[in-house]
Amino acid sequence: QLQSLYDIVILAYGCQAADRRLGIPGEDTLEGVLSAREFVAWYNGHPEFGHIGAVVKRCLWPSSSEGEEDENNAAKVSPARVVVIGQGNVALDVARVLAKGKPGLIDTDTPDSVLDVLQGGATHVSVVGRRGHVQGAFTIKELRELTKLKKEGHDATLVVRQEELDLGMTESSEAELKGPKGRPKTRINKLLQESAAVEDGPSETSKQVELRFLMSPIRLEPNDSNSDHVGYVICERTKLEGEPFEQKPVTTNETETMPADLVLVSIGYRGMPLDGMGELLFDNNKGIVANDHGKVSGDSNLFVTGWIKRGPTGIIGTNIMDAKDTVASVMEFIDSDSTQHTDTHIDDNASKSVKGRAGLAKQLEIQNVEAIDWQQFLKIEAAESNQSRLRSDNQPREKFLTVKEMMNAAI
Repeated sequence: QLQSLYDIVILAYGCQAADRRLGIPGEDTLEGVLSAREFVAWYNGHPEFGHIGAVVKRCLWPSSSEGEEDENNAAKVSPARVVVIGQGNVALDVARVLAKGKPGLIDTDTPDSVLDVLQGGATHVSVVGRRGHVQGAFTIKELRELTKLKKEGHDATLVVRQEELDLGMTESSEAELKGPKGRPKTRINKLLQESAAVEDGPSETSKQVELRFLMSPIRLEPNDSNSDHVGYVICERTKLEGEPFEQKPVTTNETETMPADLVLVSIGYRGMPLDGMGELLFDNNKGIVANDHGKVSGDSNLFVTGWIKRGPTGIIGTNIMDAKDTVASVMEFIDSDSTQHTDTHIDDNASKSVKGRAGLAKQLEIQNVEAIDWQQFLKIEAAESNQSRLRSDNQPREKFLTVKEMMNAAI
């Protein structure tokens, strides 16, 4: 119906409909194992993920008497150990939030209910990846945020093991750093080497974030006192083999057991098709909408951009280039004769006389869909930003956490 109402329709709904799985024992059977996507949605106040808070609370504060501020109203640090599996930007962001806790997030729009669970943060967060630091998917901006935790007063230290950096610096890794696209990785390597060389011991702060490289999780095991809850992540030490940019992690048959009260899996997202998309429109193997430079397969006015176009990779700069590629295809389509044939995409139930926003509004009314327009959104934003809801002068907003609250504010 959208195609019948607009000359151009661009899909940009991303790859957050599903998570990639580890496929290891314990992942689907033990409590305390969440995807990073669920965790991020919860601490950002997504209405559909409020239930995640109860799971996180049980992991960080197993005793009902814990998790409360002390007599001086100071946020307690949870004794929990958290293992984040994956080394992309989302994994580092999750570690940063767990390290900062309530004191470090007080001036953000993180909801009060989330801060009540996080309190002072977690004692130890391990961010685990099966390849070396040169192959890590994170960018220097997110890494630098971790290096500044102690300096900014968050009582947390970044821990990097020099021996793991050395193990990952194979001849092929050195060649990758010297390659045409090696400059960003060279800067990351320099920052990690500097972090590993810091003489301050982790005991000088109450919290640590540790980046672990060349460690591949092979199974999750239950807690010693609760067989239903995760207690350990069993990892194999790996080594890198292969040519530059084609190195693969190979097991060394050495294992390490990491205590874990909470496991967050952050090994990537997968795109999902919209209802009605067949095999011609969606590539299930790649998890993307089938397209040629952003033009969706077939003779239509449908385009795609972002992760759902190319897969869950890249940062803002990547998206800019990706968007330019799609816009070029849109302009080419507009300049072609085929742009005048939008009648071929008209749904039998769509209005053939009213187009654009007015036509969309009419269709929503016909289908009895209650939608929020821009002016109503501004009402929600104003209500969330009302000074009476805020905990500090710098907090931008206190989010509504249910759709009902949002709808009431929009009236």
